[in-house]
Amino acid sequence: MGGGTGTFTVLSGLKRYPLDLSAVVAMADDGGSTGVLRDELGVLPPGDVRQCLVALSSSDKLMRDLINYRFANGHFQGHSFGNLLLSALEKVTGSFDQAVEKASDILRIHGKVIPATLDKVRLVADLKDRKIVGEGNISQSDLNGLRKIYLSPKAKANKKAIEAINSADAIIIGPGNFYSSLIPNMLVSGIPQAIKKSKAAKIYICNLMTKSGQTSDFTVKIFSEKIEKYLGCKLNYVIFNTKIPDSGLLKKYSLEGEKITIVDKELDGKKFIGADLISRKLPDLSKQDLLKRTLIRHNPDKLAKIILKLI
Repeated sequence: MGGGTGTFTVLSGLKRYPLDLSAVVAMADDGGSTGVLRDELGVLPPGDVRQCLVALSSSDKLMRDLINYRFANGHFQGHSFGNLLLSALEKVTGSFDQAVEKASDILRIHGKVIPATLDKVRLVADLKDRKIVGEGNISQSDLNGLRKIYLSPKAKANKKAIEAINSADAIIIGPGNFYSSLIPNMLVSGIPQAIKKSKAAKIYICNLMTKSGQTSDFTVKIFSEKIEKYLGCKLNYVIFNTKIPDSGLLKKYSLEGEKITIVDKELDGKKFIGADLISRKLPDLSKQDLLKRTLIRHNPDKLAKIILKLI
């Protein structure tokens, strides 16, 4: 459960094993290419769904590269082909749910990609002195003085998402932008309730880095406690990183006020699982991408091996 790069990483690692995978994807995204398509076409956000489809795809590299291809100029500058495809399929079928199913067939995915909700919603943050509307705006804002974060209008869970949660042996949350990718799933009516009722192992993958003005003072323990607050139940396991990333990359993050997530001195060893989780491979980022992407990322293979041991 999540959205964007974090969920892509987890799925990329787990798909190599004989598992029945379902990705429940947040639907509040409105930044970059996705935001433009939402505003101009009135479609649901395709970006995070596209990444999950590519992660689970068994198609050849050319097809996966095509779906992720971003136009460098012209009217389509900044748009990925996959986002355009999903939006076109939504228009043709009349349903984003059906669009995802058709795209799943085209990409021959192993598993399921499920929108958390099919309602058209915006993420809203109420601060002491102002209100911020839109996931794109919220992800770039200082949230000090946050009173409440919610979806407008209220969202009802996609039935397929509830079915996936109810049938799960393990529910994996994160990693991902805390308020923009993870929390939106938990604001959908029916999803936190289903997770709370589930007897599945509830596993949270803690972020490698904090985010300035949002999770600046979060430690591994605070991250997990905040997730538990929004879920309304306890996590069974928390996976966290113990390795310091490359100093050059850390300097780049420090310019944005971001730092490595601090590991608390005393953690329950049965619940908190620490390991070197840093990917040594730098991501291949498109120059045409309108959004700032993370450079320090989890290693999908290491994550997958830890998750398999836990379940």
